[in-house]
Amino acid sequence: MTVWQWCEMTISEQDYVIGRQNGRTSPNGRVLPSETASSATPSPNVPPAAPAFRTDGRTRRILLFFGSAILHFITLDVILGRIPVIGDWIRMSRPRRLRWWSRRFRVLALGMGGVMIKLGQFLSARVDVLPIEITDELKGLQDEVPPEPTGRIITVLQAELGDYHASFAAVEEEPLAAASLGQAHRAWLWPKDGQSGLGDAVVVKVQRPNIQQIVRTDLSALRVVARWIHRYPPIHKRADMPALMEEFAKTLWDELDYEMEADNAERFAVMYADSPQIYIPAVYRQYSTKRVITLENVEGIKITDIAGIQAAGIDTGEVAECLLDTYFRQIFYEGFFHADPHPGNLFVLPRLDLPWPPPAVNGDEPPKAGRPFWLIFVDFGMVGRVPEIMKAQLRKSLIAVMQRDSQALTEAYADLGFFLAGADLDRITEAQDAVLKRIWGRSWLDLAQPDPEEVQEFSREFKDLLFEFPFQVPQDFIYLGRALGMIAGLVSLLDENINPWYYFDKYGQELLQDEEMNIFSLETAWDVIRPYLSTPAQVQRLLNLAESGRLRVQSDRETLHYYDRIERRIGQIGWSILGAAGILSATLLYLNRKKNPPK
Repeated sequence: MTVWQWCEMTISEQDYVIGRQNGRTSPNGRVLPSETASSATPSPNVPPAAPAFRTDGRTRRILLFFGSAILHFITLDVILGRIPVIGDWIRMSRPRRLRWWSRRFRVLALGMGGVMIKLGQFLSARVDVLPIEITDELKGLQDEVPPEPTGRIITVLQAELGDYHASFAAVEEEPLAAASLGQAHRAWLWPKDGQSGLGDAVVVKVQRPNIQQIVRTDLSALRVVARWIHRYPPIHKRADMPALMEEFAKTLWDELDYEMEADNAERFAVMYADSPQIYIPAVYRQYSTKRVITLENVEGIKITDIAGIQAAGIDTGEVAECLLDTYFRQIFYEGFFHADPHPGNLFVLPRLDLPWPPPAVNGDEPPKAGRPFWLIFVDFGMVGRVPEIMKAQLRKSLIAVMQRDSQALTEAYADLGFFLAGADLDRITEAQDAVLKRIWGRSWLDLAQPDPEEVQEFSREFKDLLFEFPFQVPQDFIYLGRALGMIAGLVSLLDENINPWYYFDKYGQELLQDEEMNIFSLETAWDVIRPYLSTPAQVQRLLNLAESGRLRVQSDRETLHYYDRIERRIGQIGWSILGAAGILSATLLYLNRKKNPPK
């Protein structure tokens, strides 16, 4: 049963499916919708297509586009924008021009594929730092990636696994999903002994032909562009563009290593092995290589399909809370998070192993609640790691927001590297305090759509800070910031009335309790208690030795000589005191007799 068939069913039909308990058992022991042989469309014996790759024109097209864009903005916004009358017109036209250039980039990315699409997807998710004109135009790149011809994909599959018919009983010719670096096809394994029809349903993700050469060529051109942008002083002060480019390149190469992706998927599977809501597809290592990865086929409702989720009886608010809780644990406890939570990598699926609605107890009506669900993660090529030092500062910043402590928040941001050297931290603290007072208690939707008049008022109050703009982009924060921005967008879509301050307080209180527990940890408690636990036994041993006359005091020779010297000194002091006392007594006696002579 596909996700579309499930969504088209009525609630009663879905209940009937669940009531029959005809779900399949997944490799990790969880019940999921069954796959039938009738849905299989085996791929034909496509003759291997000779992959041809030519770098002609790729570098030139990239440099020409970015060179033209940079020249455009330098001429208009930097030079002509300073002229009084013309500058006003240029500033008014900026949104339209940004949208035009973003549309040109999207056309270029779709035509070139590879790294350009990946870069567009990355930029489209930075709603926290980029203008809405750019993110709106580029967000279509998440779903508009053109598929690779099946023959070329089969060529790669054949090169990696040999005769792929020996591994898969059927492979669908139509791709299940097309990504910038690879392409996924639904497939079925051969049935196990004694079974009829097709075996387990899987998803085979295969790298696009020549993608490594494409990545190498495009990254080389983008490094040149990064050096161009880095020459602009305002950017040079706030971001190390070549370093950010290298971080982007490293993550891209990691995504091309499907063995590393399999490792990531298995780590997430261990993390959520006992979770009642998070589902991680199983990995078939025997059918995976560096360029091919085979995963359990787990189909669900796309997380942005609000109507489909609600039609399945699932509360979208509960999905939003589950998503927030999941990323809170990944970032603040595991230090290992799924760094690409775009809508194509997150699905929701009703749980088939739990009855719904729950049965009545003692004749009472069951409590009203949404249907239990699985939140499914797929595509583990892009992951992020949070070092312990960074994790500590993130904890500090969250606690500071919860306590509305602007000073602590500024210190945490400074330790994370968000401010330029010499930044006025006191003034920044004032600005953050003003922001917290203005936004505290507002809904997520209000935070995403601030009042323009309020923004202008804040800009006038802190125009000196905005003019100096003493902020920079920390290199280690690039993918974490992107993931958090995407999660914020998904959560506001799932529940636009969600109260973010409730979660700030909830997570902040939990972290605060952990900090207090760390002060008096188990190890510290043992160090304090251990001497007292051992003292009664030591005292009993000393008493037994004393009663038996076997108690001895051991000392070395040097210590004994030292004690002898002390004893002689004490004796000398004693005799001196006695002598002085005798002289004083005799003197007093003599004076008394002289004053009162005997009669």
